[in-house]
Amino acid sequence: MATTSEKYRINALAKDLDVKSKDLITILDEAGFAGRTHMAVLDEAELSIIFETLTQRNQVDITAFFKEYDDKKNAKKEEERKAQEAARAAADEEKRKKKAEKGAQQQPQKKRSRDEVRVVDTRGTSNVDLSKYDDKILSYDNVVPETQTSVQKIKKKNKFQDQQKGKKAFDKSRQQQQQKQQQKPKPVQLKITVPETISVTELASRMKTAASEVIKKLFGMGMMVSVNESIDYDTAYLIADEFGIKVEREIVVTLEDRLFDESEDSEESLVSRAPVVVVMGHVDHGKTSLLDAIRDTHVTAGEAGGITQHIGAYRVKLGDREITFLDTPGHAAFTAMRARGANLTDVAVLVVAADDGIMPQTVEAINHAKAAGVTIIVAINKIDRPGADPDRVKTELTKYDLVPEEWGGETIVVPVSALHRQGIDELLEMITLSADMLELKANPNRAAKGAVIEARLDKGKGAVATLLVQNGTLKNGDIIIAGTAVGRVRVMTDDKGRKLNVAGPSVPVEIMGLAEVPEAGDLFSAVSDERMARELAEQRKAKKKEEEQNNSKVSLDDLFSQIESGVKNLNIIIKADVQGSAEAVKASLAKLSNEEVKVAVLHAGAGGITESDVMLANASNAIIVGFNVRPDKNAIDMAARDKVEIRTYRVIYDCIEEIEAALKGMLAPKFRENVIGHAEVRNAIHVPNVGTIAGSYVQDGKISRNAMVRVVRDGIVIYEDKISSLKRFKDDAKEVAQSFECGIGLEKFNDIKVGDILECYVMEEIER
Repeated sequence: MATTSEKYRINALAKDLDVKSKDLITILDEAGFAGRTHMAVLDEAELSIIFETLTQRNQVDITAFFKEYDDKKNAKKEEERKAQEAARAAADEEKRKKKAEKGAQQQPQKKRSRDEVRVVDTRGTSNVDLSKYDDKILSYDNVVPETQTSVQKIKKKNKFQDQQKGKKAFDKSRQQQQQKQQQKPKPVQLKITVPETISVTELASRMKTAASEVIKKLFGMGMMVSVNESIDYDTAYLIADEFGIKVEREIVVTLEDRLFDESEDSEESLVSRAPVVVVMGHVDHGKTSLLDAIRDTHVTAGEAGGITQHIGAYRVKLGDREITFLDTPGHAAFTAMRARGANLTDVAVLVVAADDGIMPQTVEAINHAKAAGVTIIVAINKIDRPGADPDRVKTELTKYDLVPEEWGGETIVVPVSALHRQGIDELLEMITLSADMLELKANPNRAAKGAVIEARLDKGKGAVATLLVQNGTLKNGDIIIAGTAVGRVRVMTDDKGRKLNVAGPSVPVEIMGLAEVPEAGDLFSAVSDERMARELAEQRKAKKKEEEQNNSKVSLDDLFSQIESGVKNLNIIIKADVQGSAEAVKASLAKLSNEEVKVAVLHAGAGGITESDVMLANASNAIIVGFNVRPDKNAIDMAARDKVEIRTYRVIYDCIEEIEAALKGMLAPKFRENVIGHAEVRNAIHVPNVGTIAGSYVQDGKISRNAMVRVVRDGIVIYEDKISSLKRFKDDAKEVAQSFECGIGLEKFNDIKVGDILECYVMEEIER
């Protein structure tokens, strides 16, 4: 018999036990070990069940067995006794015959001695009795039966010894059998481990039972699930308990757990670190000029059009303190980083021009900074200009819950002039003061962690990445993993181009040595095992690909089911044709919050829906609501790629009713709008008695004769109409495809201007 540590298959065990494989499979099925084939390998629990069952089925009546044995033994003794008596009778008969023959021989000899003269030589000898020799000769034949009797005795002895050996062997076998019965295996208590979530199929496999039985138990608990659906640990525990199976929580050790040290830093190991600051604001309000004044360099003069071309990071000294600045091309990149989980900054400096005041991009910057949860410091720039009115700016800030400190609020407001270097030191002091209030600390004595600020592929250097160390210390030669990129730090330089060997918390560095270019916002960690890091990178690539295929963003269509599964916030971004409409909708939607879900308006502004709005929605898992506005082509493409839902309305109450219905799970739209193409008006042709014909170029999709059309000017919906005529040169056309020119006439609207976008769409009926 093989030990339980060996791979013992059902067919091999059946052969050893002289039974059929299907009989063993039936025993396993009855014991709950379903789904076994004749080639299946048996474990210890299954072997115990089989041995126990076969032992119980083949138990022997020991009393009857020994009675039969005693009867056979007595019968053999009787046969042996009869055989011995027969042998003795035969020996006696043989003796009698020999004695008779001897008497007959003696009689002739006596007769011969009377008739014959015997001559005896007695010279020198004594008298000899010769008759005794005759007797011995005559009695020689008696030796044969005696010898035969001795052989029989030997055989009898050997036979008796064999019987004794057989009896001893039987007694030993009986004793072993009794010991087995005394050591009868007890029923095995099955124990399984279950993770936080497990599929029904996997749970049934671990419980060694049929999935249908598990589903029956789940149905009995009021859960309607299929074999491929997953259940949580608590549910799995209850199901296993119904089958009498013990469950332990499975501790899953991932590659991240093995690679990264996630232990908390003790208070003794923490030291103060420099604050990380991002500068945001409206275009041309002086963000780069302010950084130029802070760094005392001339970045602006060397950049095309005065617009920052790339993301950089700089460290500035203020006495014995240091401040790290992130120079971004606006809040779009800042939000893109946050969309990937990198909250890099501690303080956001909002630059507002004193002569312009709050602008649409300023509002977006405020909402982006609030969504990121960072401290906001307002720098009112250009106070040296004629028409500068800092108090007006402060008044406008209060509309966005940014109340200056001198007015009893908590927002620090600093008037500055980047051109004349006024107020710069005060601004830096306010930044360090805010940092002191935040109590920013880190542990430099551990493996480095941080985020990728920017990354690019250099022809001569390969993958080059700018990193911000947030905790620990990065050393030259460290192995790092950033997102899906792995490599060793070959060269490390600071913002001034100087080579470094180490970089502590809040220090930005540029490194070379990664195998590929990471994405901005990816988190990086220094690790000790390069092989394991590459394995983790491959896992992340596979997971990223899967997430792209199954990217689940919040949408009104399935909002109610998402609320039931744990969604607690419905984030909304509102864009309208005028600011007043946006504010009115914001106030109306905020009232829809209930006990189950809170409706939060992250941003409400005027103008068309842009890429920046889609970025914020993607980072915050929000939906975009538009009133009399439309997204541009880039925003549509980005929303489709990131699976961000954009809902547009012409009537405010339609939006409110639809979102309210979605919160209650009663949203059932009958029709869905399907945009089929866009055309740009390049020439407005006035035709007498007909109206204005739009000479247009089809940008994407197609323009169809039977479709509806929406006139969009600067992102604002001007009019909705039907196409009355569609021509390709002089010929009527049913539809015109992308990259072709055409003439489009509308039924009612004639105020068509060059640059207008004609958005062609159809309404599709949706089955309930």
